[in-house]
Amino acid sequence: MNWNGKTVGYALTGSHCTLEEVMPQIERFKSGGANVVPIVSSTIMTTDTRFGTSENWQKQLKDITGNDIISTIVEAEPLGPSKLLDVLVIAPCTGNTTSKLANAMTDSPVLMAAKAQMRNGRPLVLAISTNDGLGLNAANIAKLLVTKNIYFVPFGQDNPQQKPNSLVARMDLIPEACSAALEGKQLQPMLVQYAH
Repeated sequence: MNWNGKTVGYALTGSHCTLEEVMPQIERFKSGGANVVPIVSSTIMTTDTRFGTSENWQKQLKDITGNDIISTIVEAEPLGPSKLLDVLVIAPCTGNTTSKLANAMTDSPVLMAAKAQMRNGRPLVLAISTNDGLGLNAANIAKLLVTKNIYFVPFGQDNPQQKPNSLVARMDLIPEACSAALEGKQLQPMLVQYAH
């Protein structure tokens, strides 16, 4: 995919179990010629988990993108007036971020970046990863599904037997979903069988 001349905002929130899965997608944008601007929630900046240390994830982001990480609301705010981002993807997009976005809350760098992108009428792509996508968060996802300029990375149930409400995006389809969004299209099919 040719991303030459495009600036991709790549925002990560605290679904730590999927971070390893999204790093190769950032590399795909970069190898395709994109300028990738990393944006993270405070959880990524401060939390070490069994899936890796905060320091390690930060280092990977800087190494892959070659850019400094936007990690505060103050740093994210200028993304609106500057109209820097051609497309913004939030991947992984937690249930918490999904809920706040659907209810117009802006209390993190990622949400500020999303608000800036929506202000500019430019595509915002969500790669959801939430244990309650078919629970309480179903209403928020539904609200975002019909919101102008918001698109979804195709998603499905990742563990219907043990976690029937859980939904996770096919992270390997992030660049394709962003490419479609730049053309004003939702990548189809949106509901997919989740592949482990």
